[in-house]
Amino acid sequence: MNPDSRRHVCFLTGTLNAMAGAERMTATIANALAALGHHVTILSLWDTSSQFPLHPEVRHEAVFAQRPSFKRAYFATVAGIRRHCRAHRIDVLVQVDPMLELFVRPATVGLGLHHIAWEHCHFDEDLGKPARKLARRLAARFCRQVVVLTERDRSRWLEALRPRSEVVCLPNPLPFALPDAPAPRTQRTVLAMGRLVPAKGFDVLLRAWKIVAAQAPQWQLLIHGEGEERPALAALIRELGLEDSASLPGICHDPVQAYGNASVFCLSSRYEGFGLVLIEAMAFGLPIVSTDCETGPRELLDPGRDALVVAADDANALAQALLAVIRQPELAATLGASGRQKASRFALEHIAQRWDALVRAPG
Repeated sequence: MNPDSRRHVCFLTGTLNAMAGAERMTATIANALAALGHHVTILSLWDTSSQFPLHPEVRHEAVFAQRPSFKRAYFATVAGIRRHCRAHRIDVLVQVDPMLELFVRPATVGLGLHHIAWEHCHFDEDLGKPARKLARRLAARFCRQVVVLTERDRSRWLEALRPRSEVVCLPNPLPFALPDAPAPRTQRTVLAMGRLVPAKGFDVLLRAWKIVAAQAPQWQLLIHGEGEERPALAALIRELGLEDSASLPGICHDPVQAYGNASVFCLSSRYEGFGLVLIEAMAFGLPIVSTDCETGPRELLDPGRDALVVAADDANALAQALLAVIRQPELAATLGASGRQKASRFALEHIAQRWDALVRAPG
């Protein structure tokens, strides 16, 4: 890289010490830009720990050691962001959530930064924070680019806000190299993965599994993840009598092994910003059973070609789709092969080059 085109890039995020998609992608893209020669920092609002490995050249700092009350610590947060940007001579500030615009706008007055807001949710979901609508309006007005994950979401930003910002669709990349070979799919295992929160619909999946387990008793369901719903989901497993066929093994620290040992992947979400796990499962040639939820699955999947897709919140439909891929090996193989072909489009090197172009773009 020409030294003149290197940028000092900061990714501003809440924390990296959470096993979740936005945090994982922050580490993945920051690492990729550092590998391309940019000077990269990650500024967490709290906690200097990271659940994900970081490139040796990526510097990770935090405004606070522990999560504060941001109402009480608002001005200290703004000051901390400004201090970091000046100390590291930041050129490009990537907000990993448009909500951060509420801090960034006052923190960077007069610094002349290239601002990018990175939306990991979808436009019609505020995650219980009404201020998110205001933050998105500010991002649409004051950021040079807003990065969204799907073309559907790009359309919603354009029609709802008529932004001054350029709205760029840039999907999440596969965070590991495309496997040389698909999973052998010899184990009778259905895999699901995600935070144990209501949005992921694991309660619906367990009710579907009650139907599946009665007709395919030799199969196992693994739901990898951690979160607030663990006690309720564990209780539901007991209530449904699924202790022998469904388990919650916790956070998946080796996704490559988990996908490699599965035969089917199921996404039961009520909504998704993108659905990175779908691309990961496709990379291993796993047949996909998914809900038809906004925004990622609806855009990523081609029903009947690389996935079986059912309505969200419909346990019976989910069960019938799972039984179809369990009982029809030819269908499962066809879906898996088509998905693996699609996953190659999301290779990290392609998407890293697009991020590189974004941060190097002249003002």
